[in-house]
Amino acid sequence: MPELLRPALLQQIEEIRMLSTQVKAIERQIGAWQRSAEDGLRIRAIPGVGTLTATAAIATMGEARTFRSGREFAAFVGLVPRQSGTGGRVKLLGISKRGDKYLRTLLIHEARTVLNWQRQPGRQLDPWLKGLLARRAPNVVVVALANKMARMIWALLAHGRTYQGGYGRGNESCRSMG
Repeated sequence: MPELLRPALLQQIEEIRMLSTQVKAIERQIGAWQRSAEDGLRIRAIPGVGTLTATAAIATMGEARTFRSGREFAAFVGLVPRQSGTGGRVKLLGISKRGDKYLRTLLIHEARTVLNWQRQPGRQLDPWLKGLLARRAPNVVVVALANKMARMIWALLAHGRTYQGGYGRGNESCRSMG
């Protein structure tokens, strides 16, 4: 390594260390805020949803009532199928992938984690997921689960409810806080 290049590289290494320290400090601040924010706590109760996703969902959504439904929020994120058709016949295409790429990616990764966790030996697979896996490819099921998680996030925030799993026929549900 040339002697002229060494001081410049050492300076850049020091800047990277400072940036890493700043990123860790910001992550601690986000975690502290998330632990104290009521909305974040309610969202994190959904299986698979972590601090980053809860924070990103709250930041992306803003006021939950701006969306008329959970499907509208899921479409905003880019987790619903595109539709095409005429004369009353609607053909569903692949997911739109329009919207917030970061939040969509987080939801899909977390849905994949939930699916892999539930598919481990000795665990009971959710009946909804089991039925979907029998009919569709695993990646399609992951996106469907991410869509469902986005809709649950909207329902929890829009209606002020808390998450309650294992309700009914294996489907997740929300219960009013009031």
